[in-house]
Amino acid sequence: MREPSLAKLEYRRAIDTLLSYATTYPGKKLAERLRPMTDRSVIEARLRETEEARRLIARGSQPPLPSLEGMEETMQLLGTGYILSEQQLGHVARFVRSCEQLRKFMDGKAYEAASVAGYSASMYDLTDLLREIENSVDRGMILDGASPELGKIRKRIRAAEEKLHKRLEGLMAKHADCLQERLVSQRNGRYVLPVKKELRKRIPGAVLDESASGQTVFVEPAEAVGLQMELSALRAEENREELQILARLTEEAENRSQELSVNIETVGHYDLLFAKAKWALAIDGRPVELNEEGVIELRGARHPFLAGKAVPLNVTVGDGYRTLLITGPNTGGKTATIKTVGLLTLMAQSGLLVPAEEGSKLSVFRAVEADIGDDQSLDRSLSTFSSHLKNVIDILAEADRRTLVLLDELATGTDPGEGIGLSIAVLEELHRRGAVVLATTHFNEIKEYARVTPGYRNARMAFDEETLRPLYRLDMGEAGNSYAFVIARKLGIAEGIVERARAIAEGLRSGRPSAPIAAAPAEGGETKAGDGGPRKVAKPERAAPAPAPAPAANSAAAPGSFSEDAASETEPELSVGDAVWIPSLGTRGVVYRLPDERGNLTVQIRGEKIKINRKRVTLAIEAKRLYPADYDLDIVFESVENRKKRKLMGKRHVEGLKIEKPPED
Repeated sequence: MREPSLAKLEYRRAIDTLLSYATTYPGKKLAERLRPMTDRSVIEARLRETEEARRLIARGSQPPLPSLEGMEETMQLLGTGYILSEQQLGHVARFVRSCEQLRKFMDGKAYEAASVAGYSASMYDLTDLLREIENSVDRGMILDGASPELGKIRKRIRAAEEKLHKRLEGLMAKHADCLQERLVSQRNGRYVLPVKKELRKRIPGAVLDESASGQTVFVEPAEAVGLQMELSALRAEENREELQILARLTEEAENRSQELSVNIETVGHYDLLFAKAKWALAIDGRPVELNEEGVIELRGARHPFLAGKAVPLNVTVGDGYRTLLITGPNTGGKTATIKTVGLLTLMAQSGLLVPAEEGSKLSVFRAVEADIGDDQSLDRSLSTFSSHLKNVIDILAEADRRTLVLLDELATGTDPGEGIGLSIAVLEELHRRGAVVLATTHFNEIKEYARVTPGYRNARMAFDEETLRPLYRLDMGEAGNSYAFVIARKLGIAEGIVERARAIAEGLRSGRPSAPIAAAPAEGGETKAGDGGPRKVAKPERAAPAPAPAPAANSAAAPGSFSEDAASETEPELSVGDAVWIPSLGTRGVVYRLPDERGNLTVQIRGEKIKINRKRVTLAIEAKRLYPADYDLDIVFESVENRKKRKLMGKRHVEGLKIEKPPED
């Protein structure tokens, strides 16, 4: 599966969460490499064993996972010629001992968790290696009984040390008045006496060190030199014998390195398995029924990373229809819904239990593709629309019957008419390929297409019109809306403005823009209180123009079409800032630049400026009725960033500051 889609669905975050529950280095490595699988039988086996592990932990059974302290470094040294130290051999012994404990624990759980217990059958019995190490090393020290020769050497060392200490005790008694204090210390492994510097010559021997104050010198008495040399020789023999013992034990460990590696790998699998189980308990995860027919039926599902108490999600797709269009207001949960479906699918295919009720179903997909969020990139000069389009191209290159496609905010970032057409064409192509699709949109044309086209279905995010609060509940089978007018009315927009907005919207959808209302007279007229406060009511001076007649039934022209020749004779002069209707595009724009000698004017549509012939537009609303007399039209035509730059340029010169305008098409 493609990494960009996994990233959009927060799969990396799921892996990081799983890592936090793992405790061993092989378990963490396995979690790091975890990816969604596509073999249904393998996925079902992984889900089954994860559920068994979850039940074990839920009943209070905590598996004694072996400690792997120091084992990673120790295993890397085996076979390199390096002789393991007493501490490293101690790590091996501890690991082998804890493996035996795990094997016994799992043997006792074979009846209630057969799949989980089965892993322990692959672990090797290494008690003979454990016995060898324990007979020779204990708590980081080599035992006297590690070899007969070592025992003899250490016995002689103890006798030599006792003899040397008696000799030193006699010297301290004999020269008590020459000593700074009555004790024996060591310098460079040699026993010395602390002698007053001024009396140094009274004790024959070699000075090995001096105190920081210079008042004391540390003398190795000449009478003890022979005994010290004998002791040093015995300790050298001890070191050689200890090295031979460590080499023998290292060889034993190297001979069992394959078995040790298998046991470590098995412990890693157990660690990953119980990490999955612990996370499942944290999110109330459960196994789901799998299929390969593209059927998704989630009951009471929740996104694992939603804070607070999430509203359970019920969604169905793939049975009778393979494309689900989700509509509703902003922040209503549309994007969260498709991300929940996508992430839960990836989790299940990774052997992870998902937060959903019993009886939920998920399909096994070869690929899960997502276009969610805005990948706009200034460095790569990608606009919002371009980034979405690039994602869609990548998705189309992969999509087939075993692909789940998640598309967020269809038709955004470009001209609505063209965006809607392109979105429907993409949906048709995905449907032709048999992909399962969940998509979100605000556009009525796409909702209507889904309503009347077989294989598609609408759903909406519930919304409380009284409290203006989204309910985060998905209602299947119905298309929703953006509730812009409801929200505007509740927030205090005048009823007249809301009704006018509704009329304009209906006119734009029908292809016939609503006729502009007459402006209030500059002077005189009555003042009337309304929902939006006092306003001027124009005195009727002339009858309102009659609405344009509908085309005759036998007319060759389609609804919304017009004669360019007739338009050129009757259309009024345009001004910068006028709102115009463009029938060929099914949208409106604002005049940015007046017609040139060829009759081509520049119109801004949703932030983009295009050239179009004057004959192909009709005046909708004059600029003087849209803006106050002193209104700065740069607010309409320029971006906020460019306006800030222009204001800064008006104050002072800024090196490197420039305003770039896109070329006009």
